[in-house]
Amino acid sequence: MAKVAGRFARVEPRRRARAFVLGLLADLPRKNCWTIAEHAGDASPAGMQHLLSRASWDADHVRDDIRAFVVEHLADQDAVLVVDETGDLKKGTASVGVQRQYTGTAGRIENSQVAVYLVYSSPAGHAAIDRRLYIPRSWTQDPDRCRVAGIPEEVGFATKPALATEMIAQALDADVPAAWVTGDEVYGGDPHLSAELEKRRIGYVLAVSRKRPITTHAGVFPAGVLAHGLPKKAWQRLSAGAGAKGHRFYDWAQVDIASPPSSAGHRWLLVRRNRRTGELAFYRCYSARPVPLTALVKVAGRRWTVEEAFQSAKGLAGLDEHQVRRWVSWHRWTTLAMLAQAFLAVTAAIERSGTPTPGLAPLTYSEIRRLFTALITQPARSLAHRLRWSDWRRRHQARARASHYQRQAAQQP
Repeated sequence: MAKVAGRFARVEPRRRARAFVLGLLADLPRKNCWTIAEHAGDASPAGMQHLLSRASWDADHVRDDIRAFVVEHLADQDAVLVVDETGDLKKGTASVGVQRQYTGTAGRIENSQVAVYLVYSSPAGHAAIDRRLYIPRSWTQDPDRCRVAGIPEEVGFATKPALATEMIAQALDADVPAAWVTGDEVYGGDPHLSAELEKRRIGYVLAVSRKRPITTHAGVFPAGVLAHGLPKKAWQRLSAGAGAKGHRFYDWAQVDIASPPSSAGHRWLLVRRNRRTGELAFYRCYSARPVPLTALVKVAGRRWTVEEAFQSAKGLAGLDEHQVRRWVSWHRWTTLAMLAQAFLAVTAAIERSGTPTPGLAPLTYSEIRRLFTALITQPARSLAHRLRWSDWRRRHQARARASHYQRQAAQQP
């Protein structure tokens, strides 16, 4: 918390932010302003709600400190910046950016918010260092709706790859050490993202569809057609990295791509084949200098770390449990959840950098949080405190129920 303390001008929000992060790391059944305030010992959720909505502090400045904190402990010159989006399922239409849209969280079109994240991934560990909330056209074309949700007037529609490009450029301008960028087909199909990376001479391994036209020295062919024409000797069995059950072995092949006459660097099509099912995946690759197939495979394998980052941020730090509706509150909740997840990632990296204990597996994020909660943050609250919160919840629920019945009666013909 000392890394971000200077971003809070007054001591009250500084202390409340610390209590909020401790609540995010606590083993609570649900994480919202009510449960976090009760965990912190507050008499009501008003203070936590004030922290997220009206207190004077800038979430983007705290985001900058989180990025510096992660880089300080996980930095590597060959690190990979991973971009991906994740959705939070929502009810109603008032939450900022919500609409019916596809989200990988549900695997289908649902009423949800979608945000794009940038994860710093190195051999030491990985953690989210930036975020952008995706605002659909249905919102940006409705100024009144944006105004009610607190969206700044200068925020216009931007595609997910455009948001990713903005985050990557901001990280590189801040001298974040990284040599590669990777992402799925949403980002691999965007020409502006790859052009920006080539301009900065940053390598990339971006997924593309099997129908993607690929320009080779022999002509233009869909990626899937090129893969089926490869000889048997073109394939190599390589590991995409260690998983929960050991190394993830696939068959890989590398095809040279013709570069535009005015462009420097080297380009390839990377093909991955599942050794059991034969399913193919394709990646468009670039590097300012020649690199072996093993280097491209290593970067492609790093893309899975974003899923691990989402899993830990949601499952352990409450990233997706917010019940906020406005622009400022969403960014503040998300930033503090990123801080909690960065704490777990850095702690794991520090613990694993020492001499391992024979017979014991390395500490996981979950085990670190379990020990931290049990030994450091477990509150000792009196019976009176518990009963006061029970009364507060029941009183609030009674008022909400009465208001609902009144609105329902007023709508009757």
